[in-house]
Amino acid sequence: MQETIQVAQNLPSTPQTWYLILSTILFSIGVMGVLFRRNAIIILMCVELMLNAVNLLLVSYSSYSGNLEGQVFVFFVMVVAAAEVAVGLALLVSIYRNIASTDIDVLSRMKW
Repeated sequence: MQETIQVAQNLPSTPQTWYLILSTILFSIGVMGVLFRRNAIIILMCVELMLNAVNLLLVSYSSYSGNLEGQVFVFFVMVVAAAEVAVGLALLVSIYRNIASTDIDVLSRMKW
């Protein structure tokens, strides 16, 4: 068992800049999706993509710094994101039943 741990520690690690680049690309894709898409479901998916990009960055910094605070914070972000998705999808299903569309332009013209 001790030999397995030593072998795992001698593996080359991925540079932290790669995580930063990947996280930046994912976050940028999410921002572009929120700004340019008109479907509410796709906008929710892009918000989740942005949250996951931030989570990836937090986990990588936590791993390289040696403390677990970032990973604990990621757990709480995931819990809030799951609640956000549940509420958001419930609202979208309710709106879709009333107007039969999830287009943001149609929703913005509604009179509440």
